[in-house]
Amino acid sequence: MVDVIVEDARWEAVALETLAETAVRATLRHLGLAPAGFEVALMAGSDARIAELNAEFRDKPAPTNVLSWPARDMGAPEAPDTPVPGPADDPEPLGDIALAWDTCAAEARAAGRPLADHLTHLVVHATLHLLGYDHAEDTQAAVMESLEVAILAQLGLPDPYGDVAGERIA
Repeated sequence: MVDVIVEDARWEAVALETLAETAVRATLRHLGLAPAGFEVALMAGSDARIAELNAEFRDKPAPTNVLSWPARDMGAPEAPDTPVPGPADDPEPLGDIALAWDTCAAEARAAGRPLADHLTHLVVHATLHLLGYDHAEDTQAAVMESLEVAILAQLGLPDPYGDVAGERIA
């Protein structure tokens, strides 16, 4: 259900396919959606590659940790529509996610967290974006963060917001 495209060899050190599958499945299940009915493309690149994408799609010529592009508009950010899964043999595309190695690794080190835990959080976060969730406003951020915390807890991971002051995902 997650098609991983590795553009930077440093990602080979991480079990990204398994991590991404686990994070996307947990997010969909938490929201009552059948994972087999959906697909996500995930590109794992360098900061330079993510900076190019960030400049092209967001007019921000700098790297960021994660980017996401929903396949379709899921409704209002504060009340996303529920996507309809496709059949297992023809799943509904949710969209694309891109991760930046340098930024993700530096953030994990700075927070004193295992890289895998940080990446899992970023994939959960990006999957919520693909499903129509946003954090542009405080009320939206509160909803999205509470979902992230609950999903990560189901995976046995700590609250990424509760133990490091000021950490926010771009």
